[in-house]
Amino acid sequence: MERDVLYDQQIVRYQDGKLFQTRDSYASEFPLTIIVNGEEFATVICSPNHLKELTIGFLASEGAIMKESEIKSLDIDDSKGFAHVELTQPLTDRFEYSTKRMIASCCGKSREFYFHNDAAMAKTSMSKITIRPDQVLEMMANLQSASKTFKQTGGLHNGAISDGNEFFEHRQDIGRHNALDKLYGYCIQQHISVRDKVLIFSGRISSEILIKAAKIGVGVILSKSAPTTLAVQLAKDLNITAIGFIRDGNFNVYSHPHRVQLEKYK
Repeated sequence: MERDVLYDQQIVRYQDGKLFQTRDSYASEFPLTIIVNGEEFATVICSPNHLKELTIGFLASEGAIMKESEIKSLDIDDSKGFAHVELTQPLTDRFEYSTKRMIASCCGKSREFYFHNDAAMAKTSMSKITIRPDQVLEMMANLQSASKTFKQTGGLHNGAISDGNEFFEHRQDIGRHNALDKLYGYCIQQHISVRDKVLIFSGRISSEILIKAAKIGVGVILSKSAPTTLAVQLAKDLNITAIGFIRDGNFNVYSHPHRVQLEKYK
């Protein structure tokens, strides 16, 4: 049974020149150590829900697995904070340099990746998805509507994956990467293709978030906030449409605007 993502306790609040006792809810923080084939692989500081999805999505984005069938067993020990994973084959040596900074160049375009496995796992998007402006606004509105726990705590990152129509799945976590890994893990478990899907994210689009989107394999990422310069350059190089500042019925398209199309009226 997964733990609650909220913790409630009595606090002292200062308001209107007075101190008084009240109660407040804030986000739970939980260390999950992932053990792969009997050896420690990583410790993820996360919100204590959807831990199986998180583990699968994290392993896939790090290149430890390509599909769920490569996992022989996965057991979550919630009481001690461990995810025990046994794979059908040993881990390859591609993780040997996973903590070393690397500058990579591909297809004649400059890309800067912080770690070796970022360069190995980031995919140039082959997505052919197109979306209308009204779909962009609606997907962001759906994310805002789904973010009920954030409204209680202000301490969580929210992400969702959608096709712009019927499909919409939402996850939240104290870690921005974790929210996206949970979505990726969900899609892997449910055998849902991510190529023609859209990631919707609550925070700014940094280079790390853009690389995470590229590892997942989506062609479009949406945010209510701004991108960074490196994120925009990576989005251009990786054929990802990055859309930010989705607010008050407006938005900015920073890369590959061909995927945003006005509806044609006869």
